[in-house]
Formats: sequence, C-alpha cells, structure tokens
Amino acid sequence: MMAINPLTLRKLKRFRSIKRGWWSFLILFILIAMAMGAELLVSHRALVVFYKGRLHFPTYGSMIPGTTFDLSYPYETNYRELKRELKSKKSGWVLLPPVPWSPFESDLKDDDYPPFAPNFKERHLLGTDAVGRDILARLIYGFRIAIFFSLGLLGVTYAFGVSIGCLMGYLGGRFDLFFQRLIEIWSNVPFLYVVIIIASVITPGFWTLLFVMALFGWTGMTWVMRTVTYKEREREYVLAAQAMGASRWRIILRHILPNTLAVVVTYAPFSISGGIVALTSLDYLGFGLPAPTPSWGELLSQGWANLDAWWIAGSVIVAMIVVLTTVTFVGEAVREAFDPKMYTYFE
Repeated sequence: MMAINPLTLRKLKRFRSIKRGWWSFLILFILIAMAMGAELLVSHRALVVFYKGRLHFPTYGSMIPGTTFDLSYPYETNYRELKRELKSKKSGWVLLPPVPWSPFESDLKDDDYPPFAPNFKERHLLGTDAVGRDILARLIYGFRIAIFFSLGLLGVTYAFGVSIGCLMGYLGGRFDLFFQRLIEIWSNVPFLYVVIIIASVITPGFWTLLFVMALFGWTGMTWVMRTVTYKEREREYVLAAQAMGASRWRIILRHILPNTLAVVVTYAPFSISGGIVALTSLDYLGFGLPAPTPSWGELLSQGWANLDAWWIAGSVIVAMIVVLTTVTFVGEAVREAFDPKMYTYFE
C-alpha cells in the first residue's frame, strides 16, 4: 500500500480545519451522491415489486412490460397505477421512490392546465413546469448532467492546458512563441457566435457542447501553467536534475508537475462552477442541450415566461445558489490549504 506524503496529509488536515469549506464539501458530496443515485429517489419506475411470490426490481433491472403483471399497458408499466391495482386486489405490493415521477413525464389534469403549484399529496414537492413535468425530477437529473458535463470539461481542458502550458514554460523559444500567437488569435474568436452557428447546422448534444467548450476553454489554464513552469524551471532542484543528466520529460513529469499541482488543484473548483454556469446559460438561451433533456437553463427560461408560477424560477435559483456557493467555499478552502505562503513546513 502506497504511503501518502506527510505534506499532503498536512494540507488535507488544513482543509478539514476550515469549517466553511469542509461542510460545503460534505454538502456537495451528498448532492452529487443523490444525483448519481437519482433513480432511487426520483423515478416513475418502482424500486421493488412483489407479485405472485416473486420480487422484481424495475429501477436498475430490465424494463418490465405490463403483461408481466397480468395488466395491459401500451408501453411500460405505470407503477403508480400498478400499486393501486395490487393493493385493491391484495395480490402484492409496490415500493415507489419518494418522488414517483420521471423528468420526462407530464402529469396533466382534465380541469386545469400546468404549471401546477407544489402538491405533497401527488408528490410534486416543488410543483410542475409549464408542460406538467415534475420540477424536483428536472432539477436532480439536470444537476447530474451539469456536474458530469463540468467534470468532463475540467478533465479535457486541464489535460490540454497543463500539458501545453508546461511545454511552453519549460521549452520556451519558438515553441513558446508559436503557441502564444495561436492562443492570442484563438482567444479573439467569439465563442457564442461559434455555438450559434453550430446550433443552426446541427442539434447540439452533450458531447458536441463539451467538445466546443473544451476547444475554447483550454487557453486559461495554459497561461497559468506557462507562468508557473517558467518560475519552477529556474529553481535549484530543476537545475540539479539537469546537471545530473535527467531528460526533459523526466524533469517535467517527476519534478515540475508535482510542484505545480497545488495551482491546478486550487483552480479546479472554480472551473467546475464555471462549467455549470456556462451550460445553464447556453440552455437558457436555447443553444444548449436539446429538449426534453432536463436542464436548469431550460427551467429558468420557463420561469421567466411564467412569472406567476414562482416555484419554477425560485427552485432553480435556490438550487444554483446552493451549488455555486458550496463549490466556491470548497475552492477557497482548497486554495487556502494548499497555499505555501500561508503556512510553513515547520508548523
């Protein structure tokens, strides 16, 4: 088992001692865990069905058609109706999630039109949107898409930004000048116009948006890593490694990158929040993920169009405030814990 560096342990202890950042990290961890297991909390499928002496698990198993339970449904089983049917016949039971609605499912009424206000009896805890879909379901599944999008964007942009930035700072010369001019030109290309052009040609999906945003997002980390690497390459440990005959790749991978890790880590939470805001903004403007994908931006757009339905925009605004605040507090705590200027190694 590989031992953890004592300095890393000390930094982790510092992070935990910053209460605001630590509690924000726990809240964010719980939110991500809930989003990853959203089907257990919010879903139109039952968690467990007991019928004719057998247990069925529709949530993470195969889709069970209605004929399995001697009932007729045109497509998939309506488990809310199935629960009432089995209860009346006393032939089994159905365990539903706390919110038994799909983010794509509309709940319409004969004598009224959506959006519907929060209703605990029908388990619309935050109400429905303009087409009758459950707000809480759209929020949770939209958050899962947004957080995975942000993490994927973070991984791609950091992979390119850190690699190119290190090479620019360490090699210098023509390589550095070439990428400086390339980044200066690329930074002047209007990102939103590119997205509008792409959206007019094809329907942008998850991977399309990730690719386009990564194409424009790698330059920021590149400049940061270039500056840090320029400073690190003149330090004694790098000069000593060069004098001992270490190759360029060994110096970059074994000496420079580990000593610039603190910079990468401190920027990561802010990049995640930036990715969430960017995707939400594109969805709000109509250039993001296609309908009916659950999206916070699409809910904000509905809230703006239905100001009398306060629960639509209010739910999204509160969710964004909670998520972005926790991410920001985590980022501040990480930056403080990993900042060598605030602590010495002799504390």
